[in-house]
Formats: sequence, C-alpha cells, structure tokens
Amino acid sequence: MATTRVRCHWAADGELMQAYHDTEWGVPLHDDRMLFEFLCLEGAQAGLSWRTVLHKRDHYRRAFHDFDLARAAALKDRDLEKLLLDPGLIRNRLKITSVRDNAKAALDVIDEYGSLDAYLWSFVDGKPVRNTWRTRQDVPASTPVSDHMSKSLKKRGFRFVGSTICYAFMQATGMVNDHLVECFRHKACAAKG
Repeated sequence: MATTRVRCHWAADGELMQAYHDTEWGVPLHDDRMLFEFLCLEGAQAGLSWRTVLHKRDHYRRAFHDFDLARAAALKDRDLEKLLLDPGLIRNRLKITSVRDNAKAALDVIDEYGSLDAYLWSFVDGKPVRNTWRTRQDVPASTPVSDHMSKSLKKRGFRFVGSTICYAFMQATGMVNDHLVECFRHKACAAKG
C-alpha cells in the first residue's frame, strides 16, 4: 500500500512545483552563483506567481549566462534591449536591467565580504532559522530580519529586493525552514545547515 507524502500546500501546483519543493526549497544554499540566481528570480517574481518564474527558469539561465556574476555585470544596454523582446523572459524593463545592476552590486559585496554567501547568511548569523509552523496562515510574508536584509541590499544598490522578496529568498535558500511541520521535507531541511 502506497503512502501519500504530505507536502506544503503550494507544492500541489504541478509536477515542476512539486519537484522544486521536494528537492530545492528550504535546503540551505551556500553557492554564490545560485544565491545570485535566486535573488534575481525572486525579484522577477514580484507581482507574479513563483510557478510562472519556475517555468521560465531555464530560459533565464540561458539568457543571463547561467547567472555568472561577471558576465551578468558586463551586459550592455543593447544586450538588455534584446532580452526585452524575448518571450521566454518576463519582459519588464526594470526587472531585466536589475539582473545586471544586482550583479554589479553582488561583485562589490564579494570584494568586501569575500563571498555573497558570507554577506547574505550574516543576516541569520550563518545558520538557518528553524520554524515550526503548523498552518500556512502561520507563515509570515516578511519578518524584521527580511526588513533588515532589504534595507541593506537597497543601500548597496540592489533592486527588486523588498522585504517580502527577501523573505521569499530566505525561504527558498534555506535561511529559514518554512516547511510546515507536517510536511515530509520539514525534518530533512531542519537537519541541514
């Protein structure tokens, strides 16, 4: 007899969302390139669903050189103009140009902190916040920590990094474990860090 795994409610929105939930979301991430990718994709999501962004993720990777920081920072205005015509991306001028601007800001952070990882994880003292939410209504959209992260990122020149975006980024990259307690991934993600 097969048992049904209990997942967070949002993971029921298709196979791609389920796979993302089961393998990535909430797993502590310490790779600068991947952290940059998530920061940009969470910014692209503003006003949209994560499902929309996730379906465009591979296209974003191709368009932005697999989120290589140096290559993204070196994009010229003409390159960004071409990307605005690409139906595989969210064609919002501010969101498209924010990838280049954020890459430049990230490179400055790396010069100062040694890595993007060291800077971003400093907001949670280098270890994941392990929440024990029981219902989806318990999960906040932002916290004082995401407020602080947002202000710091904006001060450094990052764009599309409001507090709600920062909190979604923290959830995605495992800085906070917001899998509900009943979700089969809660315990696995809580054990990582």
